[in-house]
Amino acid sequence: MVGEAFSNMKLFTCNSHPELAEEIAKDLGISLGKATVTKFSDGEISVSIWESVRGKDVFVVQSTNDPVNDNLMELLIMTDALKRASAKSVTAVMPYYGYARQDRKAKARDPITSKLVANMIVAAGIDRVITMDLHAPQEQGYFDIPVDHMLGQKILTEYFQNKALEDVVVVSPDHGSVTRARNMAKPLNVPIAIIDKRRPEPNKSEIMNIIGDIKDKNCIILDDMIDTAGTICNAAKALKDLGAKNVYAAATHAVLSGPAIERIEASPIKEMVLLNTIKLPAEKQLDKMTILSVGHIFAETISRIYKNEPVSVMFV
Repeated sequence: MVGEAFSNMKLFTCNSHPELAEEIAKDLGISLGKATVTKFSDGEISVSIWESVRGKDVFVVQSTNDPVNDNLMELLIMTDALKRASAKSVTAVMPYYGYARQDRKAKARDPITSKLVANMIVAAGIDRVITMDLHAPQEQGYFDIPVDHMLGQKILTEYFQNKALEDVVVVSPDHGSVTRARNMAKPLNVPIAIIDKRRPEPNKSEIMNIIGDIKDKNCIILDDMIDTAGTICNAAKALKDLGAKNVYAAATHAVLSGPAIERIEASPIKEMVLLNTIKLPAEKQLDKMTILSVGHIFAETISRIYKNEPVSVMFV
């Protein structure tokens, strides 16, 4: 890619993951736009754009992970600044879309925060969203603007193809991830297994049963995110207790909150493969973790959208 091809494009970043934004900019052959995102003394967010964006197609890189509310407001306020500065369009590049887990009313009087945040994004004036591995793919329909839903699973699958493990089984940590597990198992040409679990309360899970043959197998547990790591560590222990040879874990979003790091370190997981949709500080990085980059996928997606080229070829 050559920067001159993007003369009417601007790429900005807020504070959630400037390193990924720099990587995307480098891949595109352009420089990040000049802007600062700070706070007033009372905690309110202040955004200053230091170059003209009039008539430009602007892309803003911002995941909405912890601190979730600050990162979300940074995105909304920067969008407001860009629209008032006469940007032609604003596309939110959200490698990780926060508040996505509350995607339905699981019980009486529950909010649907995924839809609420989508409404806020549209109301702020964002014209398009690029994201990766939503908690539920149907959440694309919560937006009244185009959503390009990229898949991190392809990167994870290629990684395990290159490892050339033998006797592999891809394990779905719950019934909601079965399709994801099948999509990885197909190119690997291996079977899947399913963990039957129940969740008595948020961030807690209990393994009830394992469906499938995992004895003496190299098991790859695949999920969209790892938050407190209770589900994936319980699953790894259950697999080992039932005779699995080795247990690998793979996920797109490394949320890793609360006791996650301690649980992963103490777990029988041999290797955990994660994508860098969320910035992972040094204190959360373990020797058993492998971090793969999503920069090229987002750079290619931005390029295709800017040039009005199809994005569908990236899913082949």
